[in-house]
Amino acid sequence: MTMTPLIFDGHNDFLLRLLRDPKNRDATWLTDTGQGHLDLPRMRQGGFAGGFFAIYIASPEVRENIDDDMENPPYHLPLPDPIDVAEAQPVALAMAGHLKWMERSSEGGLRICRSVAEIRDCMTTGVIAAIMHIEGAEAIGADLDALYLFHDMGLRSLGPVWSRPTVFGHGVPFAYPSSPDTGPGLTGAGKDLIALCNDLGIMVDLSHLNEAGFNDVAALSTAPLVATHSNAHAVTASSRNLTDRQLAMIRESDGMVGLNFATGFLNTDGKKADDRGFEPMLRHLDHLIDHLGEDRVGFGSDFDGAQVPAALHDAAGLGALRRALSQHGYDAALMTKLCHENWLAVLERTWKP
Repeated sequence: MTMTPLIFDGHNDFLLRLLRDPKNRDATWLTDTGQGHLDLPRMRQGGFAGGFFAIYIASPEVRENIDDDMENPPYHLPLPDPIDVAEAQPVALAMAGHLKWMERSSEGGLRICRSVAEIRDCMTTGVIAAIMHIEGAEAIGADLDALYLFHDMGLRSLGPVWSRPTVFGHGVPFAYPSSPDTGPGLTGAGKDLIALCNDLGIMVDLSHLNEAGFNDVAALSTAPLVATHSNAHAVTASSRNLTDRQLAMIRESDGMVGLNFATGFLNTDGKKADDRGFEPMLRHLDHLIDHLGEDRVGFGSDFDGAQVPAALHDAAGLGALRRALSQHGYDAALMTKLCHENWLAVLERTWKP
């Protein structure tokens, strides 16, 4: 199995799996149960060097037939109601605690990293490098005080919204076909949040933000523009994907995009079918590289948060992805950039010592 170059990943939802099954967390993390996409053995097997571990507050209400809707485009799924900070904060703290537990229970197998030097050291020594990330800032609150605490705990990346609205701004609904221009942008609190993230050196994630919010961040932020797990709207016309205009703005800021492995955002017809091999991923990668350049594209798998191509299956299957990239004509230098160097470079441009 091809395990190099090592892959540093822009997004996963493994902490949500732990949260939902606390009684089995030892097995979920430390053994290969064959469930989900990630665990320590499969990370090691696939050459998964680490990435952004998302703290995400799931909505309490769950609509039925969502998968059926997404298998029959066009669709435009209603967004869940906002979640209050008093409800969100205990869950976010629990998930941050899960990541701290993973660091301790792995006995040196995982490390929460706060600098690129720490990530590189992990990659050299075979330790999984974890970045604490918040996807949807409900747990912060409009006064922003909690952001200092989460930063002290290791938070180095934050998305102001998941798709539902927050006190900071508005996300895109899950819709196909649809542009990302779906509503108003950042609130006053959202603009304050971006400024404080810049001051603290916390990377701002544009994935899930609507176009107006994206524009507001671009106008305000002093840091590179980054979308950790998004694809190309010109290839798949999902509201979750980025237009060529947005890609141009990311390029101008010297930011980057992590390719989302979710089939519904990869397949050109918007369906979630997982039987189309690696071709949809390669089509999006080609487009992203054409519009961003070779130095601004990486991976943002959405492992444990989305349906991924069956040809990949899980983190243990990353060798098959590397072979597909090589067979597609990507040379060794580009492979290394896509797999980890571009992520480390943009973090060096974003984080503060």
